[in-house]
Amino acid sequence: MANTAQARKRAKQAENRRRHNASFRSMVRTYIKKVVTAVETKDYDKATVAYNEAVPVIDRMADKGIIHKNKAARHKSRLNDSIKALRA
Repeated sequence: MANTAQARKRAKQAENRRRHNASFRSMVRTYIKKVVTAVETKDYDKATVAYNEAVPVIDRMADKGIIHKNKAARHKSRLNDSIKALRA
C-alpha cells in the first residue's frame, strides 16, 4: 500500500482511470460484437450499418490511447473483410 499522501492520491487516480478506461474498452468490444453477429447471420445491410457505427468509436478509442492504433486498424480491416466476403 502507498505510504505517502502523494502515492495514495496517485493510486486512487490510477484506479479511477482504470475503471473509466475499462468501460471504454467494453464499449469497443460491444460495437465489434454487433458487426460480428450481423456477419454471422449473413445480413449484409445490418453488418454494413453496424460497421459504419463501429468505425468512429474504434478510431476515437485509438486516439485516446484506450486501444493501440494498430489494434484498431486490425479490427477495422478484419471486420471490413468479413463484410466484403458476404457481398461476394
